[in-house]
Amino acid sequence: MAATLEVESTLTDRYQTTVPETVRRALKLGKRDKIHYTIRQNGEVVLTRATATEGDDPVLGQFLSFLARDIASHPERLRAIDTGLAQRIQSLVGGIEVDLDAALSEDDE
Repeated sequence: MAATLEVESTLTDRYQTTVPETVRRALKLGKRDKIHYTIRQNGEVVLTRATATEGDDPVLGQFLSFLARDIASHPERLRAIDTGLAQRIQSLVGGIEVDLDAALSEDDE
């Protein structure tokens, strides 16, 4: 029979907690991942890693996880954006409104 590992965490004043590292590793959780709670009739609560919903983009999630790991592993690689580049970007996209909920046209799909 496998050994049972028990860990605990503390609730803050805002009812928030940090998921302990052992739980994160067991569930293979990364930043921005979701946790699913199953509450049983006896009061027991089971935590599992939430499965991706239909609207989630698995490639984007993996890319963001990669970036988070890379930044955490190599913070020395981060560089500030040059003011000139920021102004150039603003001149190219300033005033353009984007509706992220709008359907894509046939050409964009």
